[in-house]
Amino acid sequence: MAEVRIVSSPAEGGALVADHIAARVTANPDFTLGVATGSTPLPVYAALRERAAAGTDFSRMSAFALDEYVGIPVDHPESYHSVIDREVTQPLGLVPTRVHVPDGSIDGIQTAGERYERSMVDHGGVDLQLLGIGTTGHLGFNEPGSSFASLTRVKTLTEQTRLDNTRFFSSLDEVPIHCVTQGLGTILRARHLVLLAFGAGKADALAAAVEGPLTASMPGSAIQLHAHVTVVVDEAAASKLKHDAYYRWAQSNSPDWQQL
Repeated sequence: MAEVRIVSSPAEGGALVADHIAARVTANPDFTLGVATGSTPLPVYAALRERAAAGTDFSRMSAFALDEYVGIPVDHPESYHSVIDREVTQPLGLVPTRVHVPDGSIDGIQTAGERYERSMVDHGGVDLQLLGIGTTGHLGFNEPGSSFASLTRVKTLTEQTRLDNTRFFSSLDEVPIHCVTQGLGTILRARHLVLLAFGAGKADALAAAVEGPLTASMPGSAIQLHAHVTVVVDEAAASKLKHDAYYRWAQSNSPDWQQL
């Protein structure tokens, strides 16, 4: 069972996760963080910026992004290259060559997944992978039906996911149809998974992922296969959890070294 931490706000959740990451980086400056995009991880990145301003040195840390759109320029403000550079690389003082994002350019797209997968393996993998969950239950861009053994590859986005992401673009027509995404099997290789969910709109998907059956129809349920998973949610996202009383009890009574 995942360790579920119910917090009062996204800011509190971001601070909790950032404190853990900062401590891990202090202990191991060559720490590798798996970074996600979208709105969900922004409180973590904001808190990490505060830790950097307070003196935590992230300069030797490496990062691997979960995914990238296919067919938009790297310098497009909503390409994940740009988002990660804006939210993580520059504010935390990371060396750009240590930050890796899948290649979504049309030229060579047939091998983009294989090349990214190889780069992760050659690097030695990810120490902590940040994850959000989509309203369809997707992790990364692994839509319903994705194999739990899947590796990094090109995927076609559902219309719901495109609609959800319209908020980052001027119109639905601008939202790419394809992406390069780490597979569920790739994600499960990370040594620690931290799944974040904030807001009532994520409550159904979160409950299905944490407490529902293990099924490819709910990609988020793949976290049940991992030995070290922490789920950080606010009250609204936790509202459909059946075992929330136990999660709160465990949160209040677990040893200090088990807090994340």
